[in-house]
Amino acid sequence: MEHLIDIQSISKQNIEDIIYLAKSFKEGKQESSVKSKTLALMFCENSTRTRCSFEIAGQKLGMNIINFDDAHSSLSKGESLKDTIENLYFIGVNAVVIRHSLSGIINNVLRLVNYPIKFVNGGDGTHAHPSQALLDYYTMLEKMGTVENKKITIVGDVSHSRVAKSNIALLSKFNADIHLCAPTYLQFENFEAFNVKYHNDIKEAIEGANVVMVLRVQNERHEQEGYPESSEYKRLYEIDTDLLKKYADKNVILMHPGPANRNIEVSSELLDNRVGKTILEQAQNGVYVRMAILNTLLKGGNHAS
Repeated sequence: MEHLIDIQSISKQNIEDIIYLAKSFKEGKQESSVKSKTLALMFCENSTRTRCSFEIAGQKLGMNIINFDDAHSSLSKGESLKDTIENLYFIGVNAVVIRHSLSGIINNVLRLVNYPIKFVNGGDGTHAHPSQALLDYYTMLEKMGTVENKKITIVGDVSHSRVAKSNIALLSKFNADIHLCAPTYLQFENFEAFNVKYHNDIKEAIEGANVVMVLRVQNERHEQEGYPESSEYKRLYEIDTDLLKKYADKNVILMHPGPANRNIEVSSELLDNRVGKTILEQAQNGVYVRMAILNTLLKGGNHAS
């Protein structure tokens, strides 16, 4: 595994190795192989969990961390992302985590960069968010032991969701029973191409579900594109305690990549009770999974500049 750009590009064995290493880090059984290496966090789009998680992961591994501010960098002067990254490499950066609003930009830059810096996709447009899918999978394994034949229902704004796409790609590799639920205006345009079952009705979608993964309603995109108001979404699709108790599996796991819109896609009372705690555990597990990702990519060789 040379880079982590999307889930489709890595094997089941890569995934299993990362999960095993993350568990070892969490249990204190694994030491860092990448101390003193340098990580640049290049977040050109807002982030709390992913950015802080990668920063803490790097610190726990003993890495040097550069928080790259694109608004005050030479990118704002017109420098290309390729030239910026190649300069970072020669300054001494070993790996770069990139978040960007443009889908596919990391693949494009990777093809242009001529030096062996490691790339990690921290989320690009509506394309992919591989580290989120990996930490979600880790959390599911902690709770259930396996995802094989488990009903996993992803509810919400799937049309814009890189999290949904990456989770579908990963869970499909491990034979999960994947269901999507969204109003017509928020579904994938070509959802038939994905290995999923699609529902308009929320009760049908979560019937017997082992996992309900709720996605954020991306209001900033809806305002631009003229979607119905969020009150209409809330009326038909909000997840609350009563809905889960009545329809989902009695041991259902509630997940959300964050940030959550309280009382729109998921109720506040559900977020704040025992079932909602899993969402905080996802964030905690993200640190160990990202430690495993960085350690895996960077453990061999030294900086070659």
